[in-house]
Amino acid sequence: MDSTPHGAAVTAAGFGVKGPRGWAFRDIGITAEPGALIAVQGPSGSGRTCLLLALTGRMKTAEGTAEIGGLPLPKKMAGVRSVTALAHVPGIAELDPALTVGEHLRERALLQGRFGGSLGSLLRPRQERRAAARALVDTALTAAGLDLDALPKGIRTSVRDLERLEALRLSVALALVGRPRLLAVDDTDLKLSDEERAAAWAMLRSLAAAGTTVLAVCSEPPQDTAGVVLVRTGRPERDAADAPADGGHDDEEGAADALAEAGRA
Repeated sequence: MDSTPHGAAVTAAGFGVKGPRGWAFRDIGITAEPGALIAVQGPSGSGRTCLLLALTGRMKTAEGTAEIGGLPLPKKMAGVRSVTALAHVPGIAELDPALTVGEHLRERALLQGRFGGSLGSLLRPRQERRAAARALVDTALTAAGLDLDALPKGIRTSVRDLERLEALRLSVALALVGRPRLLAVDDTDLKLSDEERAAAWAMLRSLAAAGTTVLAVCSEPPQDTAGVVLVRTGRPERDAADAPADGGHDDEEGAADALAEAGRA
């Protein structure tokens, strides 16, 4: 079986999501080849996470068009979900601090074996299925750069004891077990030091270089933007005289409302 991931091309034009109190984002345009690194930059509340969810088929859109690996949105949302994976998304794809690293990995491998494999793979002897699951997990850990031996208690380390970068690597590794064509990572640089941020971007660049299309939400793009498809969310800054009387929280409220709708997509 070919284990090389094949990234999904991403295109969008006039793309937007609207919540009960306003637009989470709108008029987004993207053109990215398979295996691209796409950085979605914007302040908190500017619709970054909503865009990530919409492009992975997990949130309904209100206007515009998009295609992920040739699958049109919103028409083929289920198909898009089957070729994409989420990592580090608060409230949707996040780590359980009460579990250990090993427990997370075993649970993810079990789910992949039950729901992510073909009928033929399910009929293989148990020993072969276990070996295949271990290989998938090992490959994902290597790609995410998470060294289990370097953790305080190895595979028995609790998630609550992980450093922020280690937790990000684990979340990415769990998503990679399913061999997605597009990996979407939220809050990539949240509370990371400059050194950790550089390491996180290096990891995502390596994943893209290996063939997986990567969509990464961030507050700031990587220092070296060569080869990065940069997408910005949020409105341009306005003069104080143009600001709304309520303090200008329309974008933030719209994003929160739309995010609450994600489970209905």
